[in-house]
Amino acid sequence: MAGLVVAVSFPLLWRGGQADRAVIRVDGRVFAEYPLDAPRRIDVPGPLGTTVVEIQPGRARVHSDPGPRQYCVRQGWLARSGAVAICAPNHVSLMLTGRQSGYDSLNY
Repeated sequence: MAGLVVAVSFPLLWRGGQADRAVIRVDGRVFAEYPLDAPRRIDVPGPLGTTVVEIQPGRARVHSDPGPRQYCVRQGWLARSGAVAICAPNHVSLMLTGRQSGYDSLNY
């Protein structure tokens, strides 16, 4: 019974911090950083082609990517600090940052 209570309450009580910036990397190096305060689209060049990152107030996502499996596109909208979408075949990643990370040592 106690395990059921913990399992049900965990998603309701655990919250990552709200993100305020998007960090885009290519080959592990920072390509660009943008605040999550205004809509914009960013074309990010990679070895397979262009990855398109979309930003809306408070959230960001990989809109399109030339990679074959589209895992980073399927991640959908990211809104929590520490959330990451990795487009491995194109060497592009999107990470959200904020004052408080959504992850801590308990998650490892």
